[in-house]
Amino acid sequence: MPAIRIAPSLLAADLANLAAESRKVLAAGADTLHVDIMDGHFVPNLSWGPPVVQSLRKNLPEVYLDCHLMVSNPAQWIEPLKNVASRYTFHVEATQEKTAEVIKAAREAGFEVGLALSPDTPVEAVTPYLDSVDMVLVMTVHPGFGGQSFMPECLPKVKAIRASHPSLSIQVDGGLGLSNVDAAAEAGANDIVAGSSVFRADDVKAMIDGLRAAVQKFNK
Repeated sequence: MPAIRIAPSLLAADLANLAAESRKVLAAGADTLHVDIMDGHFVPNLSWGPPVVQSLRKNLPEVYLDCHLMVSNPAQWIEPLKNVASRYTFHVEATQEKTAEVIKAAREAGFEVGLALSPDTPVEAVTPYLDSVDMVLVMTVHPGFGGQSFMPECLPKVKAIRASHPSLSIQVDGGLGLSNVDAAAEAGANDIVAGSSVFRADDVKAMIDGLRAAVQKFNK
């Protein structure tokens, strides 16, 4: 099975103190930092762009920056994030027939490559590309805003991908916490994005440990 990763989503952090918030969750056991980049077009919200990611890299040179691009033109941001982001995850809905081209360009730029699909997108949309990417992100909320409720109806996509690709990393993102992470892990997810449940936890380490234990239980 692929490596277990717990990835706190910085969208739920105190945005005025991103470096300190990042160090807090890393010290509590987080494996990566999930960085949501939104353009206000592909999704209605606007978050941050390459300058913020560059600042994070400068302050945290060793950390794995897991960048999730919710943008209309993913190819546009490959060069600005080169040597800054660790993984470049973009939405299949944004690229459609150009998906293979963007995967190739991101790979040539030195990124690990992830491909995301939204709740309303069938798993068949990513099936042709599963052998070309390092990770598939199955959204369990509609992309664009934090704090939404987990959508368990998305988990059959995780099961289908895990059945066909046992070694592929599968990430789930949206509404994850201790009350539902078991379902995601049992479906086959090994990479858990958690925002509000981590950053608003009374005990951040206990929350991260709990999420990891759930994934370990089902991914042995």
